Amino acid sequence: MGKKIFVSYKYSDGSVQNLPGNYFTTVRHYVDELQSHLKAEDHINKGENDGESLATLADTSISSKLGDKIYDSTITIVLISKGMKDATPERDQWIPWEISYSLREQSRAGRISKTNAILAVILPDSYGSYDYFYTHDSICNCYNYNTANLFSIINGNMFNKKENTTYDCYGKTVYKGNFSFIHSVKWTDFLGNVDRNLDIALEICSNKAQYNLKKTID
Repeated sequence: MGKKIFVSYKYSDGSVQNLPGNYFTTVRHYVDELQSHLKAEDHINKGENDGESLATLADTSISSKLGDKIYDSTITIVLISKGMKDATPERDQWIPWEISYSLREQSRAGRISKTNAILAVILPDSYGSYDYFYTHDSICNCYNYNTANLFSIINGNMFNKKENTTYDCYGKTVYKGNFSFIHSVKWTDFLGNVDRNLDIALEICSNKAQYNLKKTID
């Protein structure tokens, strides 16, 4: 049986590395590329695609627009890009709402949907770098995450395991295992093993009681 995937992304963000044969790539083009790497039986439902403003929409209208899209999915892939977050309030941007509804249990026709697994796929910036999100520490062989630059609902679901396994490396606390509910992976590494990364997100979600989930938008 194919996976049902909801994709959350900032469609107009052009601060990403150009894809081959495309001289003005936006995140929307990465969604098309993502689709080509999924199995034929996998189905994706796309998030933001028309730039509709949230500023004048009531919560009930947002619920109507997102509820049906996300309800029947089991995994949400959020494409992290350097320009995904702008200066407007987070409540007026689509991605935080899409993550929030992915984490909620929704009721439709007497059925209740479960919390989605969430996988963050980090896109390379226009220079082909991932440093805006995390940098590699060669001494401790770990990554330093810049989660403060993310939407608060994404940041709040990283490093949120209730009981973590850690060790000390020259005064730095290094986390081991699945320490975040939202598992993150570089775009290139994701393409190297799509199913494995989706399965990691699903495995984490199956143990969601081990995490302090943040489901609301600041």
